[in-house]
Amino acid sequence: VQLQASGGGFVQAGGYLRLSCVASGRTINRDAVAWFRQAPGMERSFVAGINRSGSRIYAADSMKGRFTISRDSARNTVYLEMNSLRPDDTAVYYCAAGPSVISSNARNWDAYYYWGLGTLVTVSS
Repeated sequence: VQLQASGGGFVQAGGYLRLSCVASGRTINRDAVAWFRQAPGMERSFVAGINRSGSRIYAADSMKGRFTISRDSARNTVYLEMNSLRPDDTAVYYCAAGPSVISSNARNWDAYYYWGLGTLVTVSS
């Protein structure tokens, strides 16, 4: 499966962006999907994840209440809506999918098998 992330861009603090992760090659309806991000000089970190059915959602503490992950099975797409963006949200955002993700490892990058190229989000102050 190939994952294509898009929707990044330049936005002012307090702004909104919606990222999309479109899968091709096969359905990702049997995969958990997550967003990770990596800022310059920083390690890759978990942003949000969603299980196969969409019934369970995980989010990093600093994103709760601001970021929302969702999935559209018909479009084979996962979204990340980001509100109240802050300069420290500036990073390259990656989507990842994996068939073997469970609740105990959903926040770990190495639980995900498929990765897309990232999309850059820049938030100005």
